[in-house]
Amino acid sequence: MLVVETIGKIRRAYFVDGRPIKAICRELGVSRKVVRKVIRSQATEFRYERETQPLPKMGAWSAELDRLLARNESKAARERLTLIRLFEELRGLGYAGGYDAVRRYARRWSKERGTSTASAYVPLSFAPGEAYQFDWSHEIVLLSGTTVMVKAAHVRLCHSRMLFVRAYPRETQEMVFDAHDRAFALFKGTCTRGIYDNMKTAVETIFVGKGRLYNRRFLQMCSHYLVDPVACTPASGWEKGQVENQVGLVRERFFTPRLRF
Repeated sequence: MLVVETIGKIRRAYFVDGRPIKAICRELGVSRKVVRKVIRSQATEFRYERETQPLPKMGAWSAELDRLLARNESKAARERLTLIRLFEELRGLGYAGGYDAVRRYARRWSKERGTSTASAYVPLSFAPGEAYQFDWSHEIVLLSGTTVMVKAAHVRLCHSRMLFVRAYPRETQEMVFDAHDRAFALFKGTCTRGIYDNMKTAVETIFVGKGRLYNRRFLQMCSHYLVDPVACTPASGWEKGQVENQVGLVRERFFTPRLRF
């Protein structure tokens, strides 16, 4: 089954980059039939529901294997056990599965919890239509005599510095989609990249470096607009400094003193 991230890559490669189907198949490792299906259907998601969901043998032992791997990782390099030894310990506890399942699980575990971080370069200049930055801010207003907090969605074009701001009562996923739709309507188009922080409405899991597990519906939105989402490093606001500065500017010009409705 195709994940929405792969569908988005196929759509961007074909509609934005103008790449031929053969090149897309070679790069992503998918068949021409699959690529044509994505292009012709215009869908951003394909679902397949199993009647019965088999549970792998590793599922019940994942917590125990996590404990063994964490304990082994905390040891000195010379004292660490090999995966074969860890597999034998797990078998001694009652695990009835094979070694390959343990090896694949340990590989994913090490990748997700790696300690090395890749260096990143954030450009200070952007080409027209290359990227935009998105962020939320919390503002205080007086609504019918009552002091309430509203959430302002900010979108900033990195090249022209054109801005978009819209206030919402909450910071939900529906508000995120509506803000993008209205911003792109104002800008008369979209960009190839969107720069975000790690907001809960978009990111489900943060991995090492720039790796992220995005929310399915958020990926569908990016695939629809042919946008490649890029997440900032946690606690690194300078990676989307333009929209961070926009938050302070808008707050000073439009929300000070407090607006009354």
